[in-house]
Formats: sequence, C-alpha cells, structure tokens
Amino acid sequence: MRIDTSAIGSALPLPTSNSLSSHLKGARFKDFLFGKFILFNAILAVSTIFLIGLYIGKEALPVFYDDEIRKEASLDNLFAPQNYGTEEMPLPFIWQPVGEVPKYSVFPLFLGTLKVTIIALLFGAPLAIGAAIYTAEFAKHWVREIVKPVVELLAGIPSVVLGFLALVVLASWIQDLFGFDYRLNAVTAGIAMALAIIPIIYTVSEDALTAVPRTYREASLALGVAPWKMAISVVLPAATPGIFAALVLGFGRAMGETMVVLMASGNAAVTSLKLTDSVRTIAATIAAELGEVVFRSPHYHVLFFLGAMLFSLTFLLNMLGEYFVARLKRKLMGH
Repeated sequence: MRIDTSAIGSALPLPTSNSLSSHLKGARFKDFLFGKFILFNAILAVSTIFLIGLYIGKEALPVFYDDEIRKEASLDNLFAPQNYGTEEMPLPFIWQPVGEVPKYSVFPLFLGTLKVTIIALLFGAPLAIGAAIYTAEFAKHWVREIVKPVVELLAGIPSVVLGFLALVVLASWIQDLFGFDYRLNAVTAGIAMALAIIPIIYTVSEDALTAVPRTYREASLALGVAPWKMAISVVLPAATPGIFAALVLGFGRAMGETMVVLMASGNAAVTSLKLTDSVRTIAATIAAELGEVVFRSPHYHVLFFLGAMLFSLTFLLNMLGEYFVARLKRKLMGH
C-alpha cells in the first residue's frame, strides 16, 4: 500500500519568514533582559560590599586624626605594650574599654582570634580533606550522592545553634574528658568552629580533586600503583592549589565567625598562649559591645577600627583563595 506524502506535507504549516524573524527578535530581547538582570545583580552585590567597607572605614578613620579620640585610643595604645599593671605583675596588654582609664590593647583580641582559628583548622581541615578524598576517589556513585549533600548541609545550620550545642553539651564533655580548668575555652570554641568551616573546605577540596584529569589516574593505575597510593601521591599533589584555596577560605570564614565564639569561648580578653584558657575574638568583641557603646565615642570608633581590620583581612584572604583556584584551573588546562 502506498501513502501519499504530499497530502501530509501540505497539511503541516510551514513557518513564514515574518514569524521566524519575530521569534528571533523575541529571543534576542529575552537574552538582552536576562543579561542586563545578571549585570544589575553583579553590580548591586559589588556595590553593597564596597559601601559596607566604605562606611566601616569612614567610622574607623577618626582613630587616626581626631585629637580627642587619640588621647584615649591612639595607635600606640592599641598596639604597643603599656604599663597597666604593677612591678610584681606587669600587664602590658589589656582590653577594658569601660572604666576610669579605658584600655584598648587589641593584642589579646588578635591572639584569641588566632588561637580559635588555628584550632578550628587543625580539627576541621583533616576531616574535610579526608572526606573529599573519599568521595572523589573511593566512594561509589550513590554513596557520593548522599555524603556530599549531607556535608554541605552543615553550612545551612545557623551558627547560633552550633554555639548553643558547644555551650551546653560540648563544653562539659571536653572538660570532663581532659580536665580543663575552664569550661569555656579556645579548644571548645575551636572545635565548634570546625563544624562551621568543614563544609566550605570540603566543597572546594572535592571540586579540586574531581578536576584533576582522569589521565593522571589511568597512567598511575597502568603502572601498577595501588588506588590509595595513587590518590595520595598523584591526585592530591595535583589538587594542592585548590586545597590550599579551601584552607584559605576556611581560615577567613573562621576569623569572621561571631556567634560560636561569643557563646563558647568564655569571652575573656586574656593574653595567654595556653589553648585551655578562655579567649575573646575580634568578631565576638564587636558583637558584644557595639550595641551598648556610646555613639561617636572613642570606644565606638575603636570597634569600627577593629571591624575595618577584620574586613580587610578577610577580603584579602578570600582574594588569595580565588587566585589559587584560578591558578589550579590554568595548571590543569596546561597553561
């Protein structure tokens, strides 16, 4: 039986040149609007960050030129050792902005921030990188599809919840286990902080490991290298720039964290190298004192000065992380 296709062809409507032209114009107009919308959001995000930095910097500048503020909180008082104690017990660095003689030494705050951040990295980085190596190199596909979202979901847990768990549960466990003198200390805050930085370190590290060319793995296995040896000796070194970027981003995230350290560190601005002592960080100091400070007072401007330093340092660390991510991409592409 023979079918007459000419009748079928005549029944199908053929697009005219006018309809095709109007369709292309509509598609171009939608692309134009979508592109402008993306550009607007990018400009808005960058402008917001710039205006925040500009306002923080404006409120911090009087520390440098205002004579009334410099009498109480000069750069010498902020950074240089002072004679606050006695001959028997010298106290060169004290943060005590409220009193007859306000004391604005920022060294205890920097030291506390550094101690908590280092503990968080020492505890969280091995877990995050180890999990990234497992999911990228050894886990089955269905396991990877479960483990990766679960780890990344940690980023959605509010930091106040992590701080509450550290304050109520973790602090007592650690004190009972190790016998620390102080229940709230740098170790407790650092371990709680590690839970906040694990997702970002894991995600960036896993992406870096996955981006390593498959030919590296195939060549290693063809030479008889064991899979675990291949992951450690071949894949991991190739992904080192990306993993370093993950650590830098995690470091910046830990430095700017507020609620965890505010609730779990003890909030004592103590100049001590002992990790078991209570500490106070820059971010926690700003959060705890800015709401009650006298507007436009020296204390007010010093808090903004701390915020400007923290903002600048975090921004530089993030830029450094982006640089190493770009370097990794160029290296893997052979440039």
